[in-house]
Amino acid sequence: MIAIIDYDAGNIKSVEKAFQFLKQDVVLTRDRDEILNAEAVVLPGVGSFGDAMMKLEHYGLADVIREVVKRHTPFLGICLGLQLLFDSSDETPGVKGLGILPGKIIKIPDDQGLKVPHIGWNSLDFPKKGRLFEEIDEGAYVYFVHSYYLACDDPSIVTATTDYVTHIHASVEKDNVFACQFHPEKSSDIGLKILSNFVHVVETQKDK
Repeated sequence: MIAIIDYDAGNIKSVEKAFQFLKQDVVLTRDRDEILNAEAVVLPGVGSFGDAMMKLEHYGLADVIREVVKRHTPFLGICLGLQLLFDSSDETPGVKGLGILPGKIIKIPDDQGLKVPHIGWNSLDFPKKGRLFEEIDEGAYVYFVHSYYLACDDPSIVTATTDYVTHIHASVEKDNVFACQFHPEKSSDIGLKILSNFVHVVETQKDK
């Protein structure tokens, strides 16, 4: 069972449908025991960093997420779910993130030729190809919707990058924590392959 954390953020249902398309048992939940007993946990979301952290704290989910990571349960953050894993965001100064991974979220600079928010397809480069990108070619296109981007403090965990106005850390992997700034659930066949690769990580973990 894959637990998708329900904290009133946008875009959660589309992630659920993508995993169901891959024939996975999924549950939308904010129940502590259900999340901790899941074989994998996904934190999706679209919205404001500060509002999302407030809701995670309100529902008691911030500590549950930290416990999931501590247990080495496969964990996937998507879009806002990636951003929340880090220390802070320019979007809401003074609000602390989950602090699970080192780095901060920065506003995409204004550029007269490119619009912010960044909405659309961009290609990926793989400085260190992680498990999410097995059998995916360099230059594959995925779908982004964001105004803020990750600047990771630890280059060794960055598995994919893209360029839009600036250099963006688009995906990270550390132990069993994975995260994508882009939306695999909206990235057609490439996105489904990324989610399928995550499922493979989960199945491999079960077999150990």
